[in-house]
Amino acid sequence: MGQLLSQGPLFIACLIFMMGIVVIVHELGHYLMGRVFGAAVESFSIGFGKPVYERKDRVGTRWRVNWIPLGGFVKFVGESQLAGDVGKLEQGPQGKAYNKLAVWQRSLVSLAGPFANFVLASLIFSLILGTHGKANYTVGVANVVAGSPAERGGLKAGDAFVAINGGAVTDAQDITIPIMLNPNQEMTFEVLRDGAPMSLKITPDEVVRENEFGQMVPQSTIGVGLAGLELGERTRYNPVEALGAGVVETGATIDRTVTMLTRIVTGKMSFNAMTGPVGIGDISRRVVNKVWSQTELTRSQRLEQLFWMLLSICAAISVGVGFFNLLPLPVLDGGHLVFHAYEAVMGKELPEKVQEISLTFGLILLLGMVVVITWGDIIETGLFGGAGG
Repeated sequence: MGQLLSQGPLFIACLIFMMGIVVIVHELGHYLMGRVFGAAVESFSIGFGKPVYERKDRVGTRWRVNWIPLGGFVKFVGESQLAGDVGKLEQGPQGKAYNKLAVWQRSLVSLAGPFANFVLASLIFSLILGTHGKANYTVGVANVVAGSPAERGGLKAGDAFVAINGGAVTDAQDITIPIMLNPNQEMTFEVLRDGAPMSLKITPDEVVRENEFGQMVPQSTIGVGLAGLELGERTRYNPVEALGAGVVETGATIDRTVTMLTRIVTGKMSFNAMTGPVGIGDISRRVVNKVWSQTELTRSQRLEQLFWMLLSICAAISVGVGFFNLLPLPVLDGGHLVFHAYEAVMGKELPEKVQEISLTFGLILLLGMVVVITWGDIIETGLFGGAGG
């Protein structure tokens, strides 16, 4: 706890940096698409609360940096983001009122924010893969924990993983990610034992333990230690191939996000598997500490390693923010898409009273989710216990 509190400035700096990049890109997606269709923009805000910096551009848009540096929003003239906005039309900014845009145009504006997040993630993954390539190696079992699911399922030290649930294993992530997404679900492990193929059925347990960042979180595990058995040739990408691989990696990350959310909704995974701003800030802080504690490396080597690790986290956050905003909650982009779909089908806007009730309910539900996720993040950081790193 003491270490976490003493590193408050580092925690805040990491949180603002990681969330700031993702939020700015998200809101720029909305802003640019709206301007393409000539929409008038009342304000472009980073953070919430009263502004610490504000200027108005030549078309009347207010560009604001607010004193609570979490999140952000773009407010189009005549757009109903909250219940109090319904039926209001701001004066001043040049352009069309938001409700004067065609339904398909407003739908594209709603989609542009999440799409911008997915583009950012794809570009980051492309940069990482284009620079470092992808390591390929045979992963085997170094040791098996007594009484673990792996022991009960028949895994032994020295076994080499070939495939898990039909997916080929070319590195350790191909093992850890499927296990993480399938707590208490029977899985099929294809392995080689002394060169002979075997198929094993193993059901991972979900336990609370330290993750790679030192946080105490519910994790799915089969109870094995992993070891690289044979190093294969590293996959290298030219710029075009790297871009394609980045898009594929973004798609795979979205797929994992959908799987995780489905597991959570159906009760097959703990709700605490979700991470909010506090958790993101804490993970970033721990990464900085972990990298900077490697005194055997030079300062430039540590800075380079830190850059790539934070960049990778930023890509994952960007995918998460993009996907989360597509959920059909009225205050999110996905909720606005539902409103647009109703208008497209019925030929008229949703009644104002229904919009107001929906936006109020959506805001209450969103705030409830934020409270629950944030509380889980606080527990994981060890703020009220000894687990904090």
